[in-house]
Amino acid sequence: MIMNETNPRYMKRLMAHMLVTLLLAAATQASAQVPPATGALDGATRHAVVKQLAQSVEDNYVSPEVAKKVAAHLRERDAKDAYASAGKAASLAEMLTADMRATGKDLHLGVRFDPEFKSAPDEAAPSTEALALQRQESERLAGGVFRVERLPGNIGYLDMRGFEPVAFSAPSIEAAMALLKHTEAIILDLRKNGGGDGETVAYLMSHFFAEGDRRHLNDMVFRKNQRSEQYWTTTATAVHYTRPVYVLTSKRTFSAAEECAYDFQTQKRATLVGEITGGGANPGAPFAIGGGLVAFISTGQSINPITHGNWEGVGVKPDVPTPADRALDVANARILREIIIPKIGDDRARAQLTAEAERLEKGEVK
Repeated sequence: MIMNETNPRYMKRLMAHMLVTLLLAAATQASAQVPPATGALDGATRHAVVKQLAQSVEDNYVSPEVAKKVAAHLRERDAKDAYASAGKAASLAEMLTADMRATGKDLHLGVRFDPEFKSAPDEAAPSTEALALQRQESERLAGGVFRVERLPGNIGYLDMRGFEPVAFSAPSIEAAMALLKHTEAIILDLRKNGGGDGETVAYLMSHFFAEGDRRHLNDMVFRKNQRSEQYWTTTATAVHYTRPVYVLTSKRTFSAAEECAYDFQTQKRATLVGEITGGGANPGAPFAIGGGLVAFISTGQSINPITHGNWEGVGVKPDVPTPADRALDVANARILREIIIPKIGDDRARAQLTAEAERLEKGEVK
């Protein structure tokens, strides 16, 4: 499961919520007497759910103006009995998600059926059992590192499919970078990355600046108490890669993965190749709304220290616009043409890499 939260405190909260569900017996919210196995809803429960959702959005969504707009739309729809056809919680969740996203223009907003969800205090630390399960899952996913490879011409390729909590993902990232540290260029593939932990983004990016070069990457500002958290690279990494970097993006690149692409771009550290990303820059947290339903509500926003803005609703725009399924070939060919081949003195090796670049440019299968 991809977690789109990029704030570490909320990540701990969200992580605890998701993992505790594996340990606890099923329980429904007190306000809704529904069978957890079926999620059946009666009219009174349905109205109560919409009422609670509207209030939760109004109280917590990062933008008070947008919050009022979304809440008003939900109440208006409910008053017209627009959700009457939703006899089960899962159906109502789909309808509410669609309405919130259409009105709020925020793809982080959503509702899911999770009768085992249990609320926790904002600053509650995950239990030992929850941490153990999260560690196990992160290790199963290799910390988000899906594939590491050396391509012809000594080009490094790193496919990241998620940003697992840095405490668990750091060894995998460090190992991947150790394998790629002597390559001529690195292609970082974020095309199938739906997000995760902002601390892990900062940790990964720490490998792509010279030793001693510390960069301010991103700030997260939250509505509640206007709390702010900063994200910086760390110099405490074994590898400091300063050669060219290309980052691949797609419409599926979302949340923390978008931050990674945006940070690379604003720091002028990489060339982005691919499609405009999904456009989700607002972290959030889950809220119980009754009927066994849980709403994910954006409670903060990313603010880049260079642009003083973010990619919410517009996505991260690539430097080299390319269909996602062609992005790897395009980036690979550009590196061969512009970086690798000009350095090759051996005629035979030059001919082989030129043929490889031509194959990639034509989109031919090897």
